[in-house]
Amino acid sequence: MSRTLQSGYHRPRMLRHVGRFSPVRIQSMHYQSGRHIRLLLQPGRSLYDALVRPLQAIGVTSASTTILGGHFDHLEYCVAPPDPSGKAVIAYSSPIDAGASFMVFGNATLGKDMEGRPLVHCHASVRVEDGSVKGGHIVPQASIIGATPISVLVTALEGFELRQAFDDETNIPLLKPFKES
Repeated sequence: MSRTLQSGYHRPRMLRHVGRFSPVRIQSMHYQSGRHIRLLLQPGRSLYDALVRPLQAIGVTSASTTILGGHFDHLEYCVAPPDPSGKAVIAYSSPIDAGASFMVFGNATLGKDMEGRPLVHCHASVRVEDGSVKGGHIVPQASIIGATPISVLVTALEGFELRQAFDDETNIPLLKPFKES
């Protein structure tokens, strides 16, 4: 047994997708340019509204963002353990209430859900009320920015958009690039 495993670390979990194999592992698109925007998430707003509304106002509907950290009056997140039903590789947990928390660092992707509404998918590390550090998928609609604005670096995606679509291999909906319609 390796020294790392003996000292208490776990082996990475092996994930096997249950759906039809796709030889294209990563779907990508690029464009020659994209706007870079510095945004301040406004206190008292949900992470969802604080990202979506100002970006919509300047015509941005798909973007990649880096959240530089800040306080949340309330934050909820979930994790993605293996799907106990076996129908997909993962299944999101119920939201976990982290209370007042500090987001150490996060990445959020802005796209459109299957009905064409704005969708924010955010992964982050957070320090929760008891001082421990957690990580997972932030619930944007339920996470409320604290008293101080939070800086976000935004790269607007130009020439294509991200849309949620069912993925046959993972058996879950994913954000995928599509030519703008």
